[in-house]
Amino acid sequence: MASSKSTPRVLQQQPARDSDSEQQQSGSNEFQQKPGGQKIGEGSYEATRDYQKDIKEYLKDADVQKDAEAAKPRSEKEARDLEEAEKEGRSHSKGER
Repeated sequence: MASSKSTPRVLQQQPARDSDSEQQQSGSNEFQQKPGGQKIGEGSYEATRDYQKDIKEYLKDADVQKDAEAAKPRSEKEARDLEEAEKEGRSHSKGER
């Protein structure tokens, strides 16, 4: 017959690492503090401001037309592959189909 005493379950912990101080810790719903004491996470106001600033700088300094030309498919086959990939991606979305 089984013993009525239950054995506590031991969870394995990952060793501490010298990594990005802004990462969320595994198994935690808390974000680490950024140097300076600010909490950051996905969708933070700070990240949005940084992104918008980077986009403005890119549009001010970059040759957008040249970048658009460089991004064009280099062959008919590549164009078909890109179109097929886009179609596949859209089939998984909730919006456009």
